Amino acid sequence: MRRTAIFSIFLFIGLGVLFIQACREQDNQKKILPVPKAKPADLGSVSALPLSYASPADNPITEEKVELGRLLFYDPILSGNKDVSCASCHHPEFGYAESLELPIGVNGRGFGSERHFVQPNDIPFSKRNAPALVNTAFNGIDVNGNYMPEEAPMFWDSRVNSLEVQALQPIKQLEEMRGRHIGEHDILQVVVKRLKAIPEYKRLFKVAFNEEEEAITETNLGKALASFQRSLVANNSRFDEFMRGNPAALTQSEKEGMQLFMESGCARCHNGPMLSDFKPHVLGVADNEKLGIIDSGVNNSFAFRTPTLRNLRFSAPYMHSGKLKTLEQVLTFYEDLHGKALPNANIKKEQLDTLAIQTRVAFKNIPRIVEFLNTLNDDKYDRKIPDAVPSGLSVGGNIK
Repeated sequence: MRRTAIFSIFLFIGLGVLFIQACREQDNQKKILPVPKAKPADLGSVSALPLSYASPADNPITEEKVELGRLLFYDPILSGNKDVSCASCHHPEFGYAESLELPIGVNGRGFGSERHFVQPNDIPFSKRNAPALVNTAFNGIDVNGNYMPEEAPMFWDSRVNSLEVQALQPIKQLEEMRGRHIGEHDILQVVVKRLKAIPEYKRLFKVAFNEEEEAITETNLGKALASFQRSLVANNSRFDEFMRGNPAALTQSEKEGMQLFMESGCARCHNGPMLSDFKPHVLGVADNEKLGIIDSGVNNSFAFRTPTLRNLRFSAPYMHSGKLKTLEQVLTFYEDLHGKALPNANIKKEQLDTLAIQTRVAFKNIPRIVEFLNTLNDDKYDRKIPDAVPSGLSVGGNIK
């Protein structure tokens, strides 16, 4: 009886030890189980531009259309007062953009920083900073390289689609090209009538569009201007070479800048081959005091379309209001979104775009990121300026 009791006690103790050991092993197994990793945040992606561009089915690219479009682009015959051309605010020296915060169109004289209104003047500044026309052939391209030129978003507020439609809008705009003496609904008819009165334009339109009669139309005017603008491509920057497989195209410092650009969240909006998602975002950038009114952007939301980051070297100043003069100022603006008051008093913090808030640019990283942004420059775009235009007017308008 006593032996049985002693045996039971040892059995109980043994089972207890085994139980404790089993628990410890189970705990140890729990400890060495791999901890599930948090899903990495989507920081976006960037890529090289295509080697060629697409044209709309109803406006295939031809050399004749491009050269006709070039002449029209530099000819002030398209403006109400015959003093402004498309090139007045989109000149090749500035990457087919403008060096002023806000462009001076009608009643302007001079070039670049010297351009000014002729006095007396009752014409306002153009509403927004002039977007660069280089690479607009790729507007709307997504991260997979897909795009439709017929649906390409244009202007800071994406209010029209395609270069064919965009090309005619400045002609109709009072402060850009139309002026006060011709109505918005009449200006294109007036311009077409002027072109029909010039024999050289009659010949050039007929050749470009293979039409025997009435080749000079509003539609063909838009197509010729669009063909020239679409041909303004700069798609072989050092960044493009790097993304196509040449690691030596960028320096180590530039590669680090690219990494910091990605890690900061910049590519969430500045993504794809054009480094733009072509979507509107609210950032709180200051209005330009020269405008004299509040610019409320897309559908009065204070949002503006993401601009491309390509060829920034040529197209300063930046943002829709032209208020930021350098890339360092642009990046400092994003750093200041966290903590400082917004430059635009009309916008509250809670209105800011979520992706803008998620962007975190550290001040110490700004020089490296700027180095990377400069790898996106490609100065080998078409800069040819015609010696004369068929109207006989001053090439480029009153820019001399």
